[in-house]
Amino acid sequence: MRPTPDDRPALGSPASRREGREKVTGAARYAAEHTPPGCAYAWPVPATIARGQVTSVDATAATALPGVIGVLTPYDAPRLGEAEDPTLRLLQDLRVPHRGWYVALAVADTLEGARAAASVVRVAYESDPHAVILTAGSPDAYIPEEANGGHPAHREQGDPDAALVAAPVQVDCAYTVPPLHNHPMEPHAATADWDEESHHLTVYDSSQGAGPVRAALAALFKLTEEHITVVSEHVGGGFGCKGTPRPHVVLAVMASRHYGRPVKLALPRAHLPATVGHRAPTLHHLRLGARTDGTLTALTHEVTTHTSRVREFVEQAAVPARVMYAVPDIRTTHRVVALDVPTPSWMRAPGETPGMYALESAMDELADALGIDPVELRVRNEPRTEPDSGRPFSSRHLVECLREGADRFGWAGRGGARREGPYLIGSGVAAATYPVLVAPSTARVHARPGGTYLVEVDATDIGTGARTVLAQVAADALGVPLDSVSVAIGHTGLPVAPLAGGSSGTASWGWAVHNACEALAARREHHHGPLPPEGLSASADTTQSAKQKSPYARHAFGAHFAEVRVDTVSGEVRVRRMLGVFAAGRILNPLTARSQFKGAMVMGLGMALTEHSTMDAAFGDFTESDLAAYHVPAHADVPAIEVHWIDERDKHLNPMGSKGIGEIGIVGTAAAIGNAVCQAIGQRLRQLPLTPDRVLAALKGTD
Repeated sequence: MRPTPDDRPALGSPASRREGREKVTGAARYAAEHTPPGCAYAWPVPATIARGQVTSVDATAATALPGVIGVLTPYDAPRLGEAEDPTLRLLQDLRVPHRGWYVALAVADTLEGARAAASVVRVAYESDPHAVILTAGSPDAYIPEEANGGHPAHREQGDPDAALVAAPVQVDCAYTVPPLHNHPMEPHAATADWDEESHHLTVYDSSQGAGPVRAALAALFKLTEEHITVVSEHVGGGFGCKGTPRPHVVLAVMASRHYGRPVKLALPRAHLPATVGHRAPTLHHLRLGARTDGTLTALTHEVTTHTSRVREFVEQAAVPARVMYAVPDIRTTHRVVALDVPTPSWMRAPGETPGMYALESAMDELADALGIDPVELRVRNEPRTEPDSGRPFSSRHLVECLREGADRFGWAGRGGARREGPYLIGSGVAAATYPVLVAPSTARVHARPGGTYLVEVDATDIGTGARTVLAQVAADALGVPLDSVSVAIGHTGLPVAPLAGGSSGTASWGWAVHNACEALAARREHHHGPLPPEGLSASADTTQSAKQKSPYARHAFGAHFAEVRVDTVSGEVRVRRMLGVFAAGRILNPLTARSQFKGAMVMGLGMALTEHSTMDAAFGDFTESDLAAYHVPAHADVPAIEVHWIDERDKHLNPMGSKGIGEIGIVGTAAAIGNAVCQAIGQRLRQLPLTPDRVLAALKGTD
């Protein structure tokens, strides 16, 4: 059974997405496309004050409309149980912690009826003074115990202040990253169906993890998990904002149980900025000290960010500085200010993305101050072990990424900025890193009498091709043709698995699938004769293996290169080409991997040039609430993107030898573009995005 019938192994082959045809033909059903008989529709009512409390809710006009089933308010909504995430305890009290907090829910026979009812619900408030603007040096800033991911908020080695004073060359700079929003193509939606007779709840949810949704609902509605089924079979993107249960699913379930009907709730896009998390703004202060040969002697990276008064979330933006370069004296600190804002959350490569933008921009400033090539400066500061922990790297090929990227990009011949008519042309580089994360998972595999195999695991495919690569893992472990393997995912009736987040999905699920297939292969070898009608099955649980602390520091690395064209008349920046070279373990599927890398780089392009939210100080909300005001890159914005990777062999990861690839592609993109713009115009812009008004102001300073 071991030899693969095909000369080409399943893993490493460019297999097409298994669900591709379903998606392009409309056969794939998303959360809002499930409509049980008798389904009702819900529409939430957001608060219109920035802080205070509800004093009354008048739903008279709403309930008088035809087809309206009812309006739930803090005065009469069902009482919920405890929740780890307090943002889910909706309609439980009269407080309003931020604008957009839901204060009522209209339910009707039709979507139009629910929306109309919500629009005429009258809510009265008592407002309190609010604070929503993050400022450097805020007296309310504090150092938390830890930042997102469990990282210590403060780390210090040596005496960086003294080392900075003694350094022959110093850079002292500040960078600002604005609030950013995930904006997946599919807004958050859920269809909830409570069966009173069987006492069972079925939920179709747009989520990155059906299991965590089920656990949260069980606690909130005081049910056992066995009485809840959550299905997240197809998810139209998430980028982190669907990584935890969100208000829409709680409200849908609340209404379904209360009114005894299936209820569907799809959030309008305008609600997302205040409801489903965002990348918190970050203020960065970096100081670098170096010898004249470019060797770093000191580094401090201080980050200030905001959180809500509902739940603390601290973007771990200073953590990458603990990984990247050999610095003997270093301090990294996170400070956070609690404001009357929505609770921030994960957004693609949280921490690493804003942190590396600031760090890699500062490294470019140091290269300019030293007169050293930016690629060479990074190479000269390559560490032998992880600077923060002292652990050896399981594999680290950043230098190879930089060297190969420079060669492919034509970096040696870039020279200085050049002019083409009214345009200034510049190029830039930045490094990238992202940790290797893995979580315990279970999986089950069946061998059927007809020679086919079924893999079962409650994984979630958020557009990454999880179905495809898990089939490849199974086919490779079983030594069978890829087309003989089918995969069932996205359902809590399947073996328990972690959510799709932190670039950990394939490593976590694939490990369990591989082990289950190994166990099945062993059973098959000892089975004589034809398979029984029910076939043969085997399961695996990686809890013990995945929880073991590795003696190695495990990270993916990459190098980003960008060439930009700056219009000196309009101030518009156009990226002409981007190149990324990555060292991310074994690439299991080149076709889907290239899409992941490119998609992340496009998201980084948006961060650099167009994406931002503005907090309105008077009203306390984000002013960019749709895709007209919050501009994500469209086809016309995206240049030629070239992606390559190092053939990295790392035996300290998982049976597949893979690292996560969903997030490493965004980490260095914005810095590479920013560094290219700096070379083009001769001025350093330290606030994202690099919009025409900011570029023109900088160009005027060069006149």
